[in-house]
Amino acid sequence: MKLRDRLGISERRQRQATRGTQLALVAFTAVGVLTWNVAVTVNAAAALAVTHLPAVLERDYSIPMDAGLTLWITTAVFLHVLGTLGVPGVTDQFYGPNPPIWWDHLTHFLSSTVVAAAGYATVRALDEHHDDVAFPPKFTFVFVVLFVMALGVLWEILEYAAWTLGDLVGATVLTIYGVDDVTLDLAFNTIGAVVVGVWGTAYLGDVTDAIRANIEDAAGE
Repeated sequence: MKLRDRLGISERRQRQATRGTQLALVAFTAVGVLTWNVAVTVNAAAALAVTHLPAVLERDYSIPMDAGLTLWITTAVFLHVLGTLGVPGVTDQFYGPNPPIWWDHLTHFLSSTVVAAAGYATVRALDEHHDDVAFPPKFTFVFVVLFVMALGVLWEILEYAAWTLGDLVGATVLTIYGVDDVTLDLAFNTIGAVVVGVWGTAYLGDVTDAIRANIEDAAGE
């Protein structure tokens, strides 16, 4: 089943939504530059680059990225950037030590599902490609969860390093709000991984097949 079918929204509407978020990210980048806001500029520019990744994967590696998957990835990075804007009365508390800190956990959840999907599709492709390799469904599920948890820990370390460096140079890009915040981030990462581990087979079959085909081409089979 295509993700777009599950969303219940036409492919055309999903592509329009993706284009709209990309245009918004362009505007966010411009706002960051004009206001000398390093955090907004860096985050928005990086997110804009990520939104073009599905097109690159489809064009260069023939990995089918339907409108639903593309919108999924785009939404995850767009919401992250939206939380960095700090629009008074609108998003000034989306990322911060006070409620609603849930915004940070929402973005971690969405981002973790994207990472988990990449890990899941790759493992399934390797499983289907090699006859002498067999990954039981329970192993794949556990691997995806551990994979996301490991990357989540790595991200928190990099986030802390970026926060420390930014504090030294006076240009903070990412911010940490204590151990409790980090713990909750990791918990929501795990929830995202569990969601993909449970439903990955239903929505990532085409991506898995394409990755397997690329592995076979690289191996000369």
